[in-house]
Amino acid sequence: MTKFYITTAIPYVNSRPHLGHALEFVQADVIARSRRLKGDDVLLLSGSDENALKNVQAAEKAGAPVQQFIDENARLFADLARALGVQFDVFQKGSSKDHHASSQKLWELCAKAGDIYKKSYEGLYCVGCETFYTASELDQNGECFEHPGRKLEKVAEENYFFKLSGYQDKIIELIEKDELRIVPSAKKNEMLAFLKQPLQDISISRSNERAKNWGVSVPGDDSQKMYVWFDALNIYQSGIGFGSDEEKYKKWWPADVHVIGKGITRFHAVYWPAFLLSAGLSLPKTIFVHGYITVDGQKMSKTIGNMVDPFELVVKYGADAVRYFLLREIPATEDGDFSYEKFETRYNADLAGGLGNLVARVVTLATKINLKVQDSSLKQASNPKLQTLLGETKQKVENALDEFQFNEALVAIWEVIHACDKYIDEKKPWSESSEQKQVIGDLLLVIGEIGDLLKPFLPETSERILKQLEGGTREILFPRLP
Repeated sequence: MTKFYITTAIPYVNSRPHLGHALEFVQADVIARSRRLKGDDVLLLSGSDENALKNVQAAEKAGAPVQQFIDENARLFADLARALGVQFDVFQKGSSKDHHASSQKLWELCAKAGDIYKKSYEGLYCVGCETFYTASELDQNGECFEHPGRKLEKVAEENYFFKLSGYQDKIIELIEKDELRIVPSAKKNEMLAFLKQPLQDISISRSNERAKNWGVSVPGDDSQKMYVWFDALNIYQSGIGFGSDEEKYKKWWPADVHVIGKGITRFHAVYWPAFLLSAGLSLPKTIFVHGYITVDGQKMSKTIGNMVDPFELVVKYGADAVRYFLLREIPATEDGDFSYEKFETRYNADLAGGLGNLVARVVTLATKINLKVQDSSLKQASNPKLQTLLGETKQKVENALDEFQFNEALVAIWEVIHACDKYIDEKKPWSESSEQKQVIGDLLLVIGEIGDLLKPFLPETSERILKQLEGGTREILFPRLP
């Protein structure tokens, strides 16, 4: 059995999860479910990035102890996954003792390689990104591209640095040869362009004073805490036993896929590989980079007041309806837009009027003539066009999943739904005829195949479809919205 290890990015827990987190969780879950269906031994990991300065600042603003604050928010992220039907095998907290020990081991390996040194430094720091930027990396207003309107802090102190510059050529080679595969190719090219510029060494620690004495202590120097990106990336390893369970770690590492948002590509495609190379550890195989979700054409912002609560969406429309919109409407590797109008239009057209209507029509027709999908005479669709379409669709879905094109996979499945609707209109199986049983049998078989194809994408709906075909209680899958 082939192992397959998938991770989401490790979200900051300075606030509640938003719709972008829901997108990433669902995408990672689709990958995990599809690999399990192939027979792979799969582990899906997420967790909570708890050692960031922004978490401390948010806790202070809320007037709550830091540990209590991050524990409460971390639970919300785990709760969101469950609400969406996402199955995390590991949820690793950044404040756990085993994670601290694991990150200290990684530090010690990099130090042993001679890649960590101490020096005084002055620079512009974005708390939102938890990173230093040079003036050339900022917009025309001298602000961070990810957090416009937020003033950068000018910081001067003595920190530990990592010799990132020493790994520039090696990382370029790995990315160019796809030994470190970055999807989509646009992000691969973006990272290569960044790497063609002189690579600067990076600060990987903060003074206790600036870190507010929160985070992972630097081994041998209690006056400093690790830079959050050095420790948070290591959650991918600490969650599978690095530094605590060597047998488990050897089974799962390296990661087969890191699923991340586009704003943190550099950390995963440049910094993380460099840390691992320094430590003499294997690199992840693939980094899949998705885009952002806007709301009514605008970036999600508390200031604008356009934040969308994914929990409320699940309560109102159901988990699979939310999963479907995120996977179908949002291009897998690009930005996409959410609006309630788009959501409800997609829901009524594709789920209620498309999939739900087809299943209801065919199950009703089959019930009237007492025909079930497991009847021995029904092995494959008698209609050659339907049978050919099924074969082509299965291949399209598999190819799309290999490239993380979830929207394209669903487009292919819905083409089969449309073909079934056309087949019904042509054959009119509600009227008694010599081919009535054969036509309805074809439709039952195809719906069964649709149910199987939907397992990674809409797991609850898939199960409900297959139960109806087995003779269970008939039910409306997606009630039409008014």
